[in-house]
Amino acid sequence: MKILLLQLKRIGDLILTTPAIAALRQSFPDAKVTLAVSKECAELLPAITDVDRILVARRNLRDIGPFLSVTSERFDSCIDFTRNDRSAFLTLLSAARRRVASYRVRERSKTRARLYTDLVAVRVRDMHTIDYNLALLEPLGVRAASSGPQLNLPQIAHEKSDALRRTSKITRPYVIFHPGSARREKLWEPERWADVIEHFSQNNDFDLVLTSGPSAEEQRHVAAITKRTRQKTIDLCAKTDLLTLAALIARAELLVTVDSAPVHLAAVTHTPQVILFGPTNPFHWRPRESPALILQGKSGVPVTGFAPVRARVPMTEISTEGVIDAMDSLLSHRTAAHTS
Repeated sequence: MKILLLQLKRIGDLILTTPAIAALRQSFPDAKVTLAVSKECAELLPAITDVDRILVARRNLRDIGPFLSVTSERFDSCIDFTRNDRSAFLTLLSAARRRVASYRVRERSKTRARLYTDLVAVRVRDMHTIDYNLALLEPLGVRAASSGPQLNLPQIAHEKSDALRRTSKITRPYVIFHPGSARREKLWEPERWADVIEHFSQNNDFDLVLTSGPSAEEQRHVAAITKRTRQKTIDLCAKTDLLTLAALIARAELLVTVDSAPVHLAAVTHTPQVILFGPTNPFHWRPRESPALILQGKSGVPVTGFAPVRARVPMTEISTEGVIDAMDSLLSHRTAAHTS
């Protein structure tokens, strides 16, 4: 049996597809599974197991090779987790006997909907993203229990992380601050990040580590934060690839971040985290099987009730005191666990 999986979205989307990949492999251990991903996710691929082959779509003429290989493969089934023009085109090229997507594809284009044999009656706005991805496997007879995201970090990632901690002189338990995001509306004010860092710099029990992605937008944001901090942090911004960052997060006492890829990396390693949500709904993206306190809006206390419909709120509503209190709560539990 040959199965093609199409996940051409962002890093977080791919990580939240890994439970579906694992469930598929468990149901069809002898299947030949091909996974197509976007180029932005390429760094994650060494940690994606349960697939036999990976295609990287780059949005240019170099896509011709992967497209032609899909045409010649003669797949039995194709699952489209992406639901966009590129994934619809790859679905057509797959010539699979069973071609699966959400019924929502019909609302965008009745013509495109004809490319699929099975339109599953689920939409991501009604459920957690992991559950949505698992539901798309049902036409293949796969009905798996929901589980957390899964990455198999290669040994080289741990070795790079260990070397980075040595060269950066991280000698104590450490807290990671990852304030960046590819989307500007997810950013929290630099002065508030600086206030939080200043507060915890008075605690000599922890090293404070600053990380970020390589984009110019994130670098400007981090520079605005560090300009406002009097106390020195250990700056690892743009110095890690994704898997090295995941290994670094795995050894951290706590991650403090906005809704971004590190949230899902920490969920994989069960690292405690404080997550700042604004325009996106944590109902769909939150970690469910690892320690996490989620802040959104003006209340100042972590969110405990999640609903599929939630108003978009600006990041500015999250208070500095709320973040500090959430960090204190998780760090106190962590310290108590170490000493018990």
